[in-house]
Amino acid sequence: MSALQQQFGPIDIYLFDQLLRGNIAPGMTILDAGCGYGRNLVYFLRQGYQVFGADFDAQAIHETRQLAHGLPASNFHLEPVENMTFPDGFADVVISSAVLHFARDDDHFLAMLRGSWGVLKPGGLFFCRLTSSTGIERQVQPISGRCHLLPDGSERYLVDAAMLLRLSGELGGELTDPLKTTVVHNQRSMTTWVMRKR
Repeated sequence: MSALQQQFGPIDIYLFDQLLRGNIAPGMTILDAGCGYGRNLVYFLRQGYQVFGADFDAQAIHETRQLAHGLPASNFHLEPVENMTFPDGFADVVISSAVLHFARDDDHFLAMLRGSWGVLKPGGLFFCRLTSSTGIERQVQPISGRCHLLPDGSERYLVDAAMLLRLSGELGGELTDPLKTTVVHNQRSMTTWVMRKR
């Protein structure tokens, strides 16, 4: 394993970009909403950030607690992101990486989004990566509402740029970056949505 891999772990490259640009700095409280097995938390844990997380998967929370062995187990909640028990305005940075596209329908998507947004402090940074229809509109097959079958065989709730821009305004968010989308071999499309809470 290289020194970079040891230091940063398997961090999302677009989250790494936010670090490089100084948008996430030491001393900030990080909350990974839908933390999974903690892949985006390795660097923050090693650098002594205040790190918290939530996930509905018991095994994932167990593994993340092991990864964060120096922190209280209570920092990592076994709960869905739409019903997190962290206080409102709790975190300087909320990470939502590959989570919101598992929404069952519009109501579920909005509940997960509002749950993740609510724990963010005013002025805080919301980092989100999720599957979108951008660039693969003709390759996806509708199932119900915004839920689609992707060419890679997965089923996802798909957003588009117009929806994300509308939601940014409704939430009281201000984009810190333009929306950035990567189309992966015409199999899926991932959009990065980063904004500050006014």
